[in-house]
Amino acid sequence: MKKNEEKNLMSAAEIDLVLTRIAAEILEKLGPDEDFAVIGIRRRGVPLAERICARIASSRGFAVPMGILDITLYRDDLTTVSNRPMLRETRIDFDINNRSLILVDDVLFTGRTIRAALDGLVDLGRPKRVQLAVLTDRGHRELPIQADYIGKAVQTELGEIVEVRLREEDGKDGVVLLRPARRDKKTKKQ
Repeated sequence: MKKNEEKNLMSAAEIDLVLTRIAAEILEKLGPDEDFAVIGIRRRGVPLAERICARIASSRGFAVPMGILDITLYRDDLTTVSNRPMLRETRIDFDINNRSLILVDDVLFTGRTIRAALDGLVDLGRPKRVQLAVLTDRGHRELPIQADYIGKAVQTELGEIVEVRLREEDGKDGVVLLRPARRDKKTKKQ
C-alpha cells in the first residue's frame, strides 16, 4: 500500500504573513469605528481567529470580541459522520445583534460548513452582517458561498485533501495538499 503524496502549500512563515494581511484587510474594509467581533469555527478556525484578533488588537490598541462556534448539530451530514457526534462548547459571550461578524475557518471547500455556521449564528441573534475569512480556499463549491478574506486560493481535484496544521492543535504550522497514492499500472489483477 502506497502512502499519500504530500505537497507543501504554506509554511509557518507564510501562514503568519497571510494572517497579518487578513487582519489588515478586515480593518481596512470595516473601518476604524465599526463594531465587530470575530468568531472562530471549531476546530482550526478558533486558533486562526485568536491570531487574527491579536493582530487586530495590536493595530487598534484594544481587544476585539472573539467567540467560538461549534457547528456539529447544524451539519447536514451529521448522520453520516458518526452515531455519536462529539459536541464541543460554543462560547459567544457578547451580543451579536446588529454587530458585524467575521467568521473564521481554515479551509473553504463545498460551503457546507459555512452554511452550518450561519444557521448556528441565526439561532443566537441577528448580526448586522457576516463576512468570512479563510486561510485556504480550494474551490469546488456546492453552495453559493464565498470568502471575503482569503489567505491563499489553491486549485485542487476532488480526491485531494487540503490539510491545515496549526501549532495549537498539531504542534506545528503548515498547509499541505494530500494526493491519494497512485496505483502502479503494471500491477496485474489476480
